[in-house]
Amino acid sequence: MKTHEVANQAPARTGLDEYEANIALREGVETYSGPGAAARLHHIGHRVGSSAFQRDAVRANRVEPVLHTHDRCGRQLDEVEYDPAYHRIIGAALADGAHTGAFREPGPGASVVRATAFMLYAQVEPGHACPVSMTHAAVPVIAQHDELAREWMPRLLSNDYEPDLAPGKRSALFGMAMTEKQGGSDVRAGTTVARPIGGDEYELTGHKWFCSAPMSDAFLVLAQAPGGLSCFLLPRLLPDGSHNEIRIRRLKDKVGNRANASSEVEYEGARAHLVGEEGRGVRTIIEMVTRTRLDSVLGSTAGMRQATAEAAWHVRHRAAFGARLIDQPLMTQVIADLQLETEAATATSLRLARAYDEDATAEEVAFRRLATAVAKYWICKRGPGHAYEAMECLGGNGYTEAFPLGMRYREQPVMAIWEGSGNVIALDVLRALSRDPQSFEAFDAELARSAGADRRLDAHVRRTRELIGELSRDDARDARARELVTALALAVQGSLLVRAAPPSVADAFIGSRLGGDGHLSGVLPLGTDAASIAARA
Repeated sequence: MKTHEVANQAPARTGLDEYEANIALREGVETYSGPGAAARLHHIGHRVGSSAFQRDAVRANRVEPVLHTHDRCGRQLDEVEYDPAYHRIIGAALADGAHTGAFREPGPGASVVRATAFMLYAQVEPGHACPVSMTHAAVPVIAQHDELAREWMPRLLSNDYEPDLAPGKRSALFGMAMTEKQGGSDVRAGTTVARPIGGDEYELTGHKWFCSAPMSDAFLVLAQAPGGLSCFLLPRLLPDGSHNEIRIRRLKDKVGNRANASSEVEYEGARAHLVGEEGRGVRTIIEMVTRTRLDSVLGSTAGMRQATAEAAWHVRHRAAFGARLIDQPLMTQVIADLQLETEAATATSLRLARAYDEDATAEEVAFRRLATAVAKYWICKRGPGHAYEAMECLGGNGYTEAFPLGMRYREQPVMAIWEGSGNVIALDVLRALSRDPQSFEAFDAELARSAGADRRLDAHVRRTRELIGELSRDDARDARARELVTALALAVQGSLLVRAAPPSVADAFIGSRLGGDGHLSGVLPLGTDAASIAARA
């Protein structure tokens, strides 16, 4: 029947080099790391752009992890079974250094290359990025403790992936367990108890409300020791090869992030090693938290790229009312606006990643302390609305599970919630401004690099500085924390774009974002070169 002939539908978006296709990402890598990593990143781009990888991404999200608490004879198992597609995805990501590549091969720009690898993988399948991120974030904590580092660092830096829990593994994935049901973000309210049993060893007893990637080889965990809240390294296997006393009580039924298992766990005298000093648990684990916040920014940015790319692909191949969708002025503006958000997030992500390199100066370290929280708040919050707008570009197709934007729409909110939701992050920014003035000095120095480039941006930066002064004298400043973090985020994004992006991009971003009108997508200033911006999508 003629009605069965398919016309005016976009072909599958496969067989691409996703690194080559992402102009803003390539430009940022060239700015912050130089050309040396191009071959490696093109290799990853081809891999994640292949139809085989995309099929695995779909399957990993549809065939969800299954918890097996006991074997058929009644023995305690506490194991999570994943589909082989998930193992193929995470195995490829580790082989390409998306976890600890910047520590394995350090140097100027190494963190930028690792961030790019992470984003390319997370763009297509985001669930596996959770254990990849936590493994990356555990390295600087473990590295500070010689005895633990001798045992664990070779495994953390390995590019191998060994999913089975068995003695003698050459590689390791790390997880983290901080929150409890009575406290949530207030980790100091935790009631898990750590009892000293000799040396640096303790026995942990308690319940954790969220433990993501419970099949990891080890976890950094907070528990109440005699000296106060402390940080511990909790392995899943004991030195004799037996299982530690960790019980996986259930897997969380989440809105998104379906490929990744998140769980509730209980410790019944589980053996663990003290990391750092008793009573300094938050200070010890904060480096891991900070780096997982960085990866939340990267993950949200990767999601924006997927959403923008899928929307742009669709509207370039579909026609309506006598013209291709991309040539309809309203659609051109929407795609351009989606790309603006993606460009700003990409520029911020790579600039932030560069501040985590081993050659970071004291000023760079101060910059990243504030900039990580600011970017985590803003970019992660922009993700869900951005994903919806991209979904709408595909019409009814976008709302079906045959296309990836439904998955992406469900995925984006988790980045804003994990590792500190909006209010937690906004209050962290206020604390940084009051307790660590060097962090704002470094942040302000970054803004000053674009002074004079655009009068609208200059005015926004001036207002932001005035707002900081106002809040320092305002007893009710907590209530305005979101206002301040928004202003800081837009200031740094505008500053980065006006220095490095094409003039059409910088002009449209500043004109649309700094007006304070809370605009919806597709509402750009008159005179915007929407076609040239959309072409970059």
